Amino acid sequence: MQRFEIKMYCSPEFPAYRMRRLRRFKIIQETQLKKDDFVYPLFIDENIKKRKEIASIPGQYRFPLKEIVEEVTSLREIGIRSVILFGIPSKKNMVGSEAYNKNGVVQRAIKAIKKEITDIIVIGDVCLCEYTSHGHCGILTEENYIDNDKTLDVIGKIAESYAESGIDIVAPSGMMDGTVRFVRKRLDDEGYTDVAIMAYSAKYNSGFYSPFRDAADSSPSFGDRSTYQMDYKNSDEAMREIYLDIKEGADIVMVKPALSYLDIIYRAKKMFNFPLAAYNVSGEYAMLKLSSLDQDRVMEEILSSIKRAGADIIISYHAKEFIERFL
Repeated sequence: MQRFEIKMYCSPEFPAYRMRRLRRFKIIQETQLKKDDFVYPLFIDENIKKRKEIASIPGQYRFPLKEIVEEVTSLREIGIRSVILFGIPSKKNMVGSEAYNKNGVVQRAIKAIKKEITDIIVIGDVCLCEYTSHGHCGILTEENYIDNDKTLDVIGKIAESYAESGIDIVAPSGMMDGTVRFVRKRLDDEGYTDVAIMAYSAKYNSGFYSPFRDAADSSPSFGDRSTYQMDYKNSDEAMREIYLDIKEGADIVMVKPALSYLDIIYRAKKMFNFPLAAYNVSGEYAMLKLSSLDQDRVMEEILSSIKRAGADIIISYHAKEFIERFL
């Protein structure tokens, strides 16, 4: 193979010299964040009368149903066009049946938002952990393992109930095998062919989720989620999971968390060149908020790194603050 030698010259003719003079202008900036990159997470609590700050996620709130339209309206006014909804129900049981209640907290929120705000993309997290009394993401066997196939049936019911309520995108997050294929068929069979699927394709069994579990009352009452979420030491497995979700009919794939998995985001974008979301999760957000770092500077650095790695969509608790300060 022929080798080429590139000589570097420290002179005005060498492009890097001119680039240094131009760095203060965004015209040569390779990675630029924009408002449409972001999805903002919202927690809707059926048990409260007024918004309540989440202690473990500073600056984030649980909202009562009556305040959710006002909050989404304010987000839309600053340029946020996409939100993802998480529900905290008034009652739970072993099978999480409130998750697919047609009058459930998320279902009512979808209807209320869509009635008042027409140009917002509403995404519904489709999972059972907030709704089951045991806090796991699926239906349990007698031996306390997840029954994958029984769980798929419930996930399908949740997705269908969201579609009936007017959702734009369903986001199944439980990492059950065959979820995307099952949900796509269920939605198509019921006539909801225009509802998209954002798959939590590479969702790792991470310690960065703890603040979210406080916020959503979704911590498992026993064990952990290592039998159905990915081992954080694995990279090739993530590519297989993403490939399968694309093949099964996903419209968007996701890597979660983001910061410790920038290599996964990069690999996924290079390998598949497919619409890719990254979830900048609660623990990543809280680490910065509780630190002595320059908040604005590091927030921009974090979000830029996620986009630079290849994410097209960034789900982040920073989104509102970042847009208000920088965009």
